[in-house]
Amino acid sequence: MEKTRYKKLSGSQNLRQQLVLSTLTFTHIQIPDIRTNETWTGLRKYEVSLVKLLALVCHGCSFEINDTGTVFKFKPRIVMGRLTLEHDYGFERSIGYFLEPLILLGLFAKKPITITVKGFTNDSKDPSIDTFRSTTFPILKCFGVPSEGLELEIKSRGCAPKGGGEVVGAIPVVQSLTGVTWTDEGLVKRIRGVTFSMRVSVQFENTMVHAARGVFHPFLPDVHIFTDHRAGPQAGEFMLFKYTSTHIDNNDFMAGEHISEVDYEKKELVPPKDVGLKIASVLLGETPELHTIRQKLRKCALKQENDFWKWMK
Repeated sequence: MEKTRYKKLSGSQNLRQQLVLSTLTFTHIQIPDIRTNETWTGLRKYEVSLVKLLALVCHGCSFEINDTGTVFKFKPRIVMGRLTLEHDYGFERSIGYFLEPLILLGLFAKKPITITVKGFTNDSKDPSIDTFRSTTFPILKCFGVPSEGLELEIKSRGCAPKGGGEVVGAIPVVQSLTGVTWTDEGLVKRIRGVTFSMRVSVQFENTMVHAARGVFHPFLPDVHIFTDHRAGPQAGEFMLFKYTSTHIDNNDFMAGEHISEVDYEKKELVPPKDVGLKIASVLLGETPELHTIRQKLRKCALKQENDFWKWMK
């Protein structure tokens, strides 16, 4: 039997990219010395969960992990895909960490993939499901991915530390992707956003929306922010509220996110007005302090203009 030849890679910092490229090119890879210089050595639980997820969609692929988790070997196979999959990825990373490589592989599978994932739907580390629906999916369509079959349905939201979220995603199959030239950012013509809250008053969302609109309206009038209030089983296992905003200009998509949760030590929430101001400032690429200064300068300019016209009269 011919001995398996592995392509040796270093480190696990880009593990997701390494696994995706290994699968698409049918290259066996070996990653030694994983985090050997850190206190907690070896692969993390969420990385092992990612490999198990790939094993669900790749027919016959195999992997080996030594006892300490510091050496990893992966043998890819054809991405077959299945009509229905289910995966619980634990409580360390959100759906964004797993969905990004899954979409890339699912596009070149033999069969369309429909998968139900459970755990975190939103956190501060990875892209949220709102970002996928409002920016990632429209960008994929620009590359020739069909709209039919590309879906992401939120059954329930879940956040740290206990999760409780459930999302159903559908990924179609493509034969090839279309090249896109994107060099001109263009002007921002409209802003679309969504706020969501869990196990708090719906008034929190209204306050966030009002604060964010106060930042955007001086720049352009076409601003629509939708609300998504979750209660009961659809709210997962943790009290939290978050605001996600996306601005869209024709085929240019940009997004900003901010997440705020209960401070159990102080037993208080961050004021919803501050959350709305924060995410609007993130999208504009500035801080709330700069926005406050800009507002003061604008008021001073208006006052000087009014004084000038009074003097003219």
